[in-house]
Amino acid sequence: MLFDDLFTPCLLIDKQKLTDNINRMNQRSKKLGISFRPHVKTTKCIPIALLINDGMIGPITVSTLREAEYFADAGFRDIIYAVSIVPSKLPRVNALLSRGVDLKLLIDDLGVAKALNNQNLNFTGKYRVLIEIDVDMHRAGKSPDDPAVIEIARILHEGQHSEFSGVLTHAGESYTCHTEEDLINAAEGERSLIVKAANNIRAKGIPCSIISCGSTPTATFAKNLNGVTEFRAGVYVFQDLFQSGRNVCEKDQLALSVLTTIISHKKNQNHIITDAGGMALSKDQSTHGTNFDCGYGLVCDLNGKLIENLFVKGANQEHGIITTQDGTDLDYDKFFIGTKLRILPNHACMTAAAYDSYNVINQNEKKIEKWPRCNGW
Repeated sequence: MLFDDLFTPCLLIDKQKLTDNINRMNQRSKKLGISFRPHVKTTKCIPIALLINDGMIGPITVSTLREAEYFADAGFRDIIYAVSIVPSKLPRVNALLSRGVDLKLLIDDLGVAKALNNQNLNFTGKYRVLIEIDVDMHRAGKSPDDPAVIEIARILHEGQHSEFSGVLTHAGESYTCHTEEDLINAAEGERSLIVKAANNIRAKGIPCSIISCGSTPTATFAKNLNGVTEFRAGVYVFQDLFQSGRNVCEKDQLALSVLTTIISHKKNQNHIITDAGGMALSKDQSTHGTNFDCGYGLVCDLNGKLIENLFVKGANQEHGIITTQDGTDLDYDKFFIGTKLRILPNHACMTAAAYDSYNVINQNEKKIEKWPRCNGW
């Protein structure tokens, strides 16, 4: 059998679904007529990054310096580090720049802009820097009309060791949308506000070459990206239950799952116990409190077919607890101890973070490939 030699729990990728998801977003890029910069934080995997760009090395977005180093080792050069930089991390940035990596940094703070030009940093080059713009999520970044945006841009533009490269945003509030209309509006709100920020900066005589926006929901539903130079998305390659619940994808498009084994029965509680608990699935319950609550994940058979009415109700450290959604009795003869199942995750990024590799299923060739991924910061 295809899965007999796999030690559980482990990560599975359905290669066909992965490829279909990638092709779907690449077609979006062509339709919108704009450059696409995939976010590799979800997969942290070089074979997948190459698959996105037809086997070629292209521009990417990262969320950690470890990712930047990992992909730079594989030859990737055009990288945006899309988390605010602080001076204590600059030695690792400098090491990447010295290797010829075009690593662009992100800030939203006046003090950091000044620190980048501090002579005590022993850096003779120029940092290429973007300003993070907050268009909706109120997580990080400055609002488009905040006077600090102009001041930060000016310091970066005039600095001896910095170059102002543009503006970047992430439409986090799109993850709260429920309808296609809401998602279209979120995409337009993201576009219009990031372009507004860029125009405000340009009005002060400061060049703004990169205008970068994106999330999987807005990248999927944007009608136009006029004024934007590139868009980004990450989780789209795998998709997950949260995205399907927001009508961004269908459940049968989910490419990532966790292979698990039934290790015990708790018949008096109508529970099946598996070896995929919180450490294997993550404790993410992003679907909780919605009308598509999936607990800690939905259950599939070995072929990836959803088993109706089953879900992961609980997740202790190394124990997953499966039961029925409507309270009907489980068929323990069907789900005997030793049976392998696949669990669809709520949040693919969080689930994948527990593993150092993927088992990639090619159903047509009936074989499994091993693809490594990086972890850490």
